[in-house]
Amino acid sequence: MRAMILVMLWLAAASAQADVYISIDAKGGYVLSNVHRPGRHYDRVISEPVAQAGPRDAQLITGRPYADLVAAAARAHNVPQALLHALIKAESGYNPKARSRAGAVGLMQLMPDTAREMGVEDILDPEDNVQGGARYLKRMLTLFDNDITLAVAAYNAGPDAVLRRGAVPPFAETRRYVPAVLREYRKLQGLADDSPL
Repeated sequence: MRAMILVMLWLAAASAQADVYISIDAKGGYVLSNVHRPGRHYDRVISEPVAQAGPRDAQLITGRPYADLVAAAARAHNVPQALLHALIKAESGYNPKARSRAGAVGLMQLMPDTAREMGVEDILDPEDNVQGGARYLKRMLTLFDNDITLAVAAYNAGPDAVLRRGAVPPFAETRRYVPAVLREYRKLQGLADDSPL
């Protein structure tokens, strides 16, 4: 039986679009998941090549502005290119000179303190800005155990607001922002709007 399960997992690897984890539930059954939840023990059985566009999304991503800069940042920080593009679209609409009323700057709308913390020397330089934003996104993904929804919420509202609630905070802007980013992320991956992340 175990051999059959391993064969099925191996076959699933060929079409995997995300990390897949396995654990054993209280009844001794196997549980497969694409989300690593805090407080549970999982073993990763399939790893997503997050820094490269797959065949379905390659054209959508390579046709985007700053595609080479985003690809390099995705590889450097091991984050999905599609997610970086979705954030940039929501944050600045690909305008490298964008400035918010709150003081966020550039393609990834980095706050000056966050930019300094992420090692960004020229916040208006697209390459430096995207590298800093990718580094910060990786920090959020790590902090929230690769829960993309919470990481995106934290990118917008700050990690403390998400940690305090354990969920997307009830701020109107964040409640609009998170679904917009996730819709774009799924679109760039060639997934349906309601596909699991």
